[in-house]
Amino acid sequence: MTPVVLPEMRNMSLSCNLYEPQDLLQNRGILPSSIPPAPRPPLQISSWNEKNCSPDVFRCTLRKIPQTESLLKKSRLPLGLSLHPFKDLNYLTVIQCPTIVRCRQCRTYINPFVQFIDQRRWKCNICFRINEVPEEFLYDPSTKSYGDPSRRPECNSSTIEFIAPSEYMLRPPQPAVVFCNILMEELDKLPGDRRTQVGFITYSKSVQFYSLTVGSSKPIQMTVSDIDDMFVPTPNDLVVNLKENKSLIKKLLSELPDMFENTSDTESAFGAALQACYKLLYPTGGRVTVLQCMIPSVGPGTLFRREKSEKNASALFGPAIDFYKKLALDFSGQQIAVDLFTLGNNYVDLATVEGISKFSGGQLMHFPGYHVNRNIHIARKFESYLRRYLTRKIGFEAVMRVRCTRGLALTAFHGNFFVRSTDLLSLPNINPDAGFGMQLVIEDDLHDCREVSFQAALLYTSSKGERRIRVHTLCVPTTTSVMDIINYADQEAIIGMLAKFATDRAVNGSIEEAKEGLIVSCTDALETYHLYSSISNRNGLPISNSLKLLPLYILALLKSDALKNDVPPDYRTYCFSQLKTLPLSQVTLMIYPSLYRVDNLLDVSPIQNNGECLQNMPPRLQLSYENIQSTGMYLMDCGDVYLLYLTRDIPEYTLENFFGKKQLNEIDGNSYIELPELNNPESERLKLFLNWLESFKTVYGTIKIIREDSDEKWLFIERLIEDKCGNNFSYFEFLHHLKRQLK
Repeated sequence: MTPVVLPEMRNMSLSCNLYEPQDLLQNRGILPSSIPPAPRPPLQISSWNEKNCSPDVFRCTLRKIPQTESLLKKSRLPLGLSLHPFKDLNYLTVIQCPTIVRCRQCRTYINPFVQFIDQRRWKCNICFRINEVPEEFLYDPSTKSYGDPSRRPECNSSTIEFIAPSEYMLRPPQPAVVFCNILMEELDKLPGDRRTQVGFITYSKSVQFYSLTVGSSKPIQMTVSDIDDMFVPTPNDLVVNLKENKSLIKKLLSELPDMFENTSDTESAFGAALQACYKLLYPTGGRVTVLQCMIPSVGPGTLFRREKSEKNASALFGPAIDFYKKLALDFSGQQIAVDLFTLGNNYVDLATVEGISKFSGGQLMHFPGYHVNRNIHIARKFESYLRRYLTRKIGFEAVMRVRCTRGLALTAFHGNFFVRSTDLLSLPNINPDAGFGMQLVIEDDLHDCREVSFQAALLYTSSKGERRIRVHTLCVPTTTSVMDIINYADQEAIIGMLAKFATDRAVNGSIEEAKEGLIVSCTDALETYHLYSSISNRNGLPISNSLKLLPLYILALLKSDALKNDVPPDYRTYCFSQLKTLPLSQVTLMIYPSLYRVDNLLDVSPIQNNGECLQNMPPRLQLSYENIQSTGMYLMDCGDVYLLYLTRDIPEYTLENFFGKKQLNEIDGNSYIELPELNNPESERLKLFLNWLESFKTVYGTIKIIREDSDEKWLFIERLIEDKCGNNFSYFEFLHHLKRQLK
């Protein structure tokens, strides 16, 4: 989430409390009342701070990087990167030039952190080679004059996009090909140009194709029953031009729901349908969108229910067969991504079938409990996600390479992709909602480096057919001090990385190993601070101000749906996927939601929605029932859903102001998917606040209304992670547990 900056915080010096320790046992109110700005690396050259990459896009777990591997081990903190490479940006510098200036040795793109020896030579900040400045690079397009090359846009912005010349193309740009069941009204909003093509397949125990020949009066359905030897009946008119065939496509969409209304076939030839998609899109690449609601039961890729028969619960987190991973690699090789939407409560073995999305650079979305009539909240959530999915920006035939200063190396990647080489990721599709994580090691000492740099270059084809390169460069200072490493740690980036580690441990080991690893990471941070700081506090639990929220975040992660007990295997797999693939801001909100009291917004200074920040807003509350007053109304922002909690003694005037009702029992939480339109200041202020929260998200969150006197109260209560729930620690108990673990 983009930070909230209160006026009184703007002139506050961050250095004033940077080294101030926090005693977690003495200071319970450690959560900032507003979400602070994401911390930036403290570069010594002041002009570089303004040019450095936004932490919303590129972020390191350590804002000062140790100069040696032994120093990193002493800090016992993880070193890694968080990257949101295709993020929707309000402003992006786009350059079209005949020559893209790159290092001749390591191929780094010129950026704000290179050193100009003179106007004719520049030193690479990745491999340190001295390169020549091309003659045309001396021309400044902003002033239309020749002069200082450091004034070029490439040297003044850490995020920049090039329109690539022909040598960056493997083949001519292909039309945007989408293969999906879609909402009819979104046809005109699909990304692409006049070449965009679409096609449709349905499947049960057989696979049905739909011929959409130009000039036909109606779609023609063709059925392939031999699913073990899948073939495409008429490849020329199954994927067709959207503009030229729109009326026929709309006719098919209107008829599809009725075609299978009375079918008794409950089988799923999922694997065969995917094979058919592969054959259809093989020549062009593109995107396959699958809506699946049951386990693949016939044909290639058949699976069997194992959620109850498997004795080893951890085995459920890994694939039962490798069919879907192998098929995904075939898709990836032909620049095809598969996005999988699973709906309903049927077990589908997500741990196995998610491989088709994971290794093809696609996306997994899971909607348990989906029913268009009986669960309107999930139905609305699905509709919101699908609309965003169909209309958002998309990049095709993408590859991404991450370079880092000599002496550093990438060791592992997290996200949905196929690793083509040690630092090159294959991404048949890239979307603005995809996040990635990378782990780093220090291979050689960095004693000669005052700063180190990381550069992510994303080469992709736009939906309009342009080959483009989006480049992000992050610069971080180095240090020889363990306390510097600790005091300049980024706790949000660290918890994002630890969440990915925990996911891997759970899949490759067990949930208990994942939990144990998180607790060890927390005690390591506490022990290191005690060892290297000059603070001696035997009765307290001191920690650096930069890491004061780490134990709280770790407790929240331990209690999350990803790691808590008695979670359905499919939903746990989906939570694992979210932790690995969401951008960091959404991961943080998923782990530790934001809680606000919203019935008294008029008592807060007026909310100003200026598009950038909310200058006055209700304070964020710690997730404990201690902060819930019996007459209040509370909004919990969980990222993809808002929980609006109505307390038992909520006043009548509050209900009238926000719902137009006089009694709590008149409000049926299941009948609301949004707040009613009421013309009064209180209601308008809450709408403004919700709109502001929404402005930082890509998908509108649905509102779930929960009454304190309802059976659904637990949906809200279980997210108050600082309170004791069942056998889990309260936050205070967890702190004492950590203290007992310290050596």
